[in-house]
Amino acid sequence: MQDNTNWTPSPDDNNLGLTDKVIINEYEAKGIATAELLVFSLDSDTEISVQLIREIHRTAFSELYEWAGKWRTVSVTVGQLMPPEPTQIIQLMYQFIDNLNFKIGNSKEYNDHIDCLAFSHYEFIRIHPFNNGNGRTGRILMNLVALKFGYKPLELYHREGNNRKIYIDAMKLADKHNFSPLMDLIRKELAPL
Repeated sequence: MQDNTNWTPSPDDNNLGLTDKVIINEYEAKGIATAELLVFSLDSDTEISVQLIREIHRTAFSELYEWAGKWRTVSVTVGQLMPPEPTQIIQLMYQFIDNLNFKIGNSKEYNDHIDCLAFSHYEFIRIHPFNNGNGRTGRILMNLVALKFGYKPLELYHREGNNRKIYIDAMKLADKHNFSPLMDLIRKELAPL
């Protein structure tokens, strides 16, 4: 795996007809920043909902892509992970959000926060509800949870160096129900506001 992977595999499907991957990445980065600002502007007592997650994704990607904010309608493989079939996404997302809000409401201590942050990120990525942008949306969602708990946003990894591989290895271990490496990455980044 290379460290500087492109975020979008094909430039052919964007609304602006862009073909330069550097320019596409710049548009995507601008959209992600706008979605992050949306999250930072929310009241801390705003309940996380399926609609909010779709709005975050739409805000991040709608300038470029028709699929922004829409559930995935095709089967995909993500590395060695086989996310659920598209017909399961809506039900799984509602269950996930119910479980996440329950965990948020019952997380009182530091270790509870770590567990909840790992759950929010991993479970969203496991469901993989959108065609693309799931990792970035999952990190924004995790940061929304971090803000609710009074922490600064986390980055989890930087695109340069070995950090991305460490993150992907942690996610692969989480696929095997070993969440310790992912929780360790979160623990290293977690800092109060």
